[in-house]
Amino acid sequence: MTRVKRCLVEGLTYHVINRGNNKQKVFHKNQDFNAFIRLMKEAKKRYPLNIYAYCLMPNHFHFVLMPNQPHHLIKWIHWLMTTHARRYHYFYKTSGYIWQSRFKSFIIQNDEHLITVLRYVEGNAARAKLVLSSKDWLWSSHRERIGKESGKILDTLPIKLPSNWTEYIDKHLTCVELENLRQSVNRQAPFGDIEWQKK
Repeated sequence: MTRVKRCLVEGLTYHVINRGNNKQKVFHKNQDFNAFIRLMKEAKKRYPLNIYAYCLMPNHFHFVLMPNQPHHLIKWIHWLMTTHARRYHYFYKTSGYIWQSRFKSFIIQNDEHLITVLRYVEGNAARAKLVLSSKDWLWSSHRERIGKESGKILDTLPIKLPSNWTEYIDKHLTCVELENLRQSVNRQAPFGDIEWQKK
């Protein structure tokens, strides 16, 4: 299958996704999630970029990122995944692929489309019925955003969110919103209105 060519531009916001190899579980216990978040912070020091949102799920992750320099996105992700894989193998005495070989990324329009992606990412665990409310999932940016964690990994968003953010997320996306977003993910196509996509 032909790979989708990456379009990396500074100043644009990206939704980034990767899964465990063969959809296998990557995070087995609390320490695994916490160690990965520490690596995210370390990667940010090496390759500065804006982190707008994230969610770590047992077998995959979602990031919403805005690189200040185009190459920082790839370098940030590459360092994060390779360093994590090396430490994972050391701790669990394993070998082979941990992650799928290539992460997915697509650009997001910084308007209501970005809000939709943020809802999708931070509401992932509740939508998967791992928790009742998004605020109860310990390994997403939502808790820091609402002041329940002091992780200090998030950067200021380019848009304003609704004041009742947790309630807004927990209502979940409509079927149409989910379908539009998933089509963009599957095609690795820009997520925004038609005129914006033509630019």
